[in-house]
Amino acid sequence: MEESEEMISTLASLFLKLSVFSLFAFGGINALLPTLYDLAVNQEQWINGQTFADYFAIAQAAPGPNLMTVTLIGWNVGGIFGAAIATLAIAWPSSIMIYFLQRSINNMQDKDKQKSIQFAAGALAVGLVLSASWQIALQINQSTAAYLLTIGTIAITFFTRWHPLYLIVIGALLGVMGFI
Repeated sequence: MEESEEMISTLASLFLKLSVFSLFAFGGINALLPTLYDLAVNQEQWINGQTFADYFAIAQAAPGPNLMTVTLIGWNVGGIFGAAIATLAIAWPSSIMIYFLQRSINNMQDKDKQKSIQFAAGALAVGLVLSASWQIALQINQSTAAYLLTIGTIAITFFTRWHPLYLIVIGALLGVMGFI
């Protein structure tokens, strides 16, 4: 009985904390990845750092929304029920907020202001994702080779038109060969 009460408490904490997190996840999950890492690994200890990195890699490689990282954290905490709770928690607050915000923007009479708000929101989201990417790289990179791979990936992405799957394959091969 005590074990089930502890699981209910853990799942309730998961739901509440991820619901609050969702309210601030402007730009998507990736924009606040370092905060999610801190919550899941350091504060709540739902998972360790390597598992977080693995879940993030799976979420990025899989088709679909980036919230899969959160779903996998929930799965780790409470199985399928935990995955469902985590997914609901991360989706419902921001979905409701965006619904009303978008209605308000669409009802604006001044189309120039409307376009300015949408452009600013897009620029903010891109900046947050870039900042979060760098912060998470600093937290999970454990070697000089990993940092070089991160910087090389940024350079290749910026200066070429390579498909990201090529970079994923290169990173996987370097990992299998023991370089990172």
